[in-house]
Amino acid sequence: MNKLKLIMCASAATLGLGWAGAAAAQTAAPAPAPAAAPAAPAAPTASPMANPAITAPMAANQYPAVFDAGPLGKITVDGVFSVIGGYQTPSPTFPNGADKNEGFFDVSNAQVIINKSDGVFQFYVQAGAYSLPALGATYFRATTETPNTFGYVPQGFVKIVPNSNFSVEAGALPTLIGGEYTFTFQNMNIERGLLWGQEPAVSKGVQANFTNGPIAVSVAYTDGYYSNVYTAISGLATYTFKNSDTLAFAAEGNVANNHISTFVTPLPQNNGQIYNLLYSHTMGPWTISPYIQYTSVPVTHAANGSITSLSANTWGGAILTKYNFTPEISLAGRFEYISSSGHQNLLYGPGSNAWSVTVTPTYQKGVFFARGEFSYVSIGSGDSIDGDEFGELGNHSSQFRAVAETGVDF
Repeated sequence: MNKLKLIMCASAATLGLGWAGAAAAQTAAPAPAPAAAPAAPAAPTASPMANPAITAPMAANQYPAVFDAGPLGKITVDGVFSVIGGYQTPSPTFPNGADKNEGFFDVSNAQVIINKSDGVFQFYVQAGAYSLPALGATYFRATTETPNTFGYVPQGFVKIVPNSNFSVEAGALPTLIGGEYTFTFQNMNIERGLLWGQEPAVSKGVQANFTNGPIAVSVAYTDGYYSNVYTAISGLATYTFKNSDTLAFAAEGNVANNHISTFVTPLPQNNGQIYNLLYSHTMGPWTISPYIQYTSVPVTHAANGSITSLSANTWGGAILTKYNFTPEISLAGRFEYISSSGHQNLLYGPGSNAWSVTVTPTYQKGVFFARGEFSYVSIGSGDSIDGDEFGELGNHSSQFRAVAETGVDF
């Protein structure tokens, strides 16, 4: 689950220096020049966080706390605290631990972020609680989501940077796959989309990165969908055009099957393959980012030869877009379609399809942000049966949500 830039600024007041007028008489001494006015203090230099990646219109605190850690060098410390509330109809399905109410209120982020992003030795730590709201999926509170997914340190890695073109990092890494990031504050929309539901989000392993001019390539060997079994190889290749548009290809597949199935690790996807083709175009106040996705999962056998997962695949596409009305006010939108085929349930029953539309107005000024969201998901044809869809009995084919989130980058 593989994708935002701050502007360095500095200002200083000019020195004022006044001079007296002409001499009052030929014999009079010229008036002495007044002392120069003291210079106004310079504004602090922006030192934005190197990680995590954040998609506009959301933006990290430009002035995080900076500490001199002696031999470790400069360390920046930032964080995000936000709350979320929403209403959905019909009510969600009720797996263990889920909120059984149509409405919900919760903490979406209570995280501290530490960066060391210069020198040969670098590191990144993100720690705290979070929820991971996603369209068409049951909302789990942060107290359930955090310990059952990526824990209270969801991302953290060390990074060796011998030169400006090459680096290696190891730890709990953000995925190279997909067009949306994991946490709410990183994205245009509050909730992740339908395509995100097929993608890994965080993987443990090692990753190598190489850049040369407009080309950037990353390759990782990881545990895929956070399975703790290291069988996945993923890669991301990006080309940046002169106008800052980007074209990227991402892929992940497994070199061997494993049989892990947990709250965070779906057994079929963890043994399958996923491919993305992503494009992003920026023009004035507009950002438009379409991408397409294909996934395939094989038949999986247990040690005794019995079948534990059937074969299936999905095709999907999404368009994410944003328009800035002012530097503080913007409107983001997302439209998606995804279809599945085969015998395994990868969506809302074998062979089902779905589409969604999401609209997210956002206001951010300084470290404060507030945004709302309206979304609609509709399930199409397939072998869906009661329990695969929406509602308490899982027999409704559509769902509407209204969500709001507000918080600070401190």
